[in-house]
Amino acid sequence: MESVHHVSVSSKMLFSKVRKIVPPMLEKFHKGQLGRVAVIGGCADYTGAPYFSAMASARLGCDMSHVVCERSAAPVVKGYSPNLMVHPLLPSSETVHDFNSSDAPSLAKPIIGMLSRLHALVIGPGLGRDSVTLQVVTEVIKEARSQSIPFVLDADGLLIVTEDPDLVKGYKNCILTPNVVEFGRLAKALGVKVSSPAEIAQDGGSNAISKESEACEQLSQALGGVTIVQKGPHDVISNGITSIISDVKGGLKRSGGQGDTLTGSLGTFLAWRAAYHDKLWDSDEIDNQKEAQSKEEVQAELTSENKRMSPATSLLLAAWAGSGITRECSRRAFEAKGRSMQASDLTDEVHGAFLRLIGEPEEPKTHL
Repeated sequence: MESVHHVSVSSKMLFSKVRKIVPPMLEKFHKGQLGRVAVIGGCADYTGAPYFSAMASARLGCDMSHVVCERSAAPVVKGYSPNLMVHPLLPSSETVHDFNSSDAPSLAKPIIGMLSRLHALVIGPGLGRDSVTLQVVTEVIKEARSQSIPFVLDADGLLIVTEDPDLVKGYKNCILTPNVVEFGRLAKALGVKVSSPAEIAQDGGSNAISKESEACEQLSQALGGVTIVQKGPHDVISNGITSIISDVKGGLKRSGGQGDTLTGSLGTFLAWRAAYHDKLWDSDEIDNQKEAQSKEEVQAELTSENKRMSPATSLLLAAWAGSGITRECSRRAFEAKGRSMQASDLTDEVHGAFLRLIGEPEEPKTHL
């Protein structure tokens, strides 16, 4: 793996732990075992976001990358890349007339029918705010939760949670990725008092980071332990038990669509995490007997070289890894393109960022 001079020693240690959940490339694996991820989003106005998310998932290494979108968006997304499987299954006010809220479960059935074949969902990129679409997606979220399918919520997917936090409250297989505005809306909806960005900035340095971590932990706790990636100059990742900071250097351009690389990367890490816990390949790690429930226990799992992570800790690490990959993509793209950088430039950097920060794992024996 190429030397990484801009990453802290503590982050390098965590990336070596991330490598533990990356499946090795083995001839015995068949199509789909290393990740089946679906992005739910895409409407007439927003077709780029689901594409960027799904392509990041694919470029990071998932086997099968799907986009479930509104009918009018499907031909456009298909035209972006033949590598994606595009399903025009999202209803909207344009395609459903005389809609009643009681219709939402039946309209969601075609999407729900796909869930058993997927490892992870990304919900929100380019989703839009059509009332029919949002109600149908709400039904999909309910069913995904009942089937214990992990999912990432971003953009208008977060709007659904802001209006109905109980949808995800207490669900430990969920990652939210709010920016500063979305974080504030969620905090307000849940009655969590947090300092404004201006107030935090006044403190500066470690005090500011401490306040951001505290706010992220409080919001996670209010949601019953949902993992949150709070995006900003540095990302704060918290599961309500502890927080870790993503200090990988990013680029200076804030072009639209960079967050879609994050959600797609998270989707693949969630799929790999499932394979890790299913023990798809042999490992030299020692099994844990219980879930990490304290800051000290999480830290012990993250720093141990031979201790298998419990699901809560591996989810926190997967969220942190997705953040790191995205920030590295941004740094590399900005270095090459400067202020002309666009979201598509991040897509082109995903594999290189993976190799630079994580690298390919060794090849252990697989279970027959």
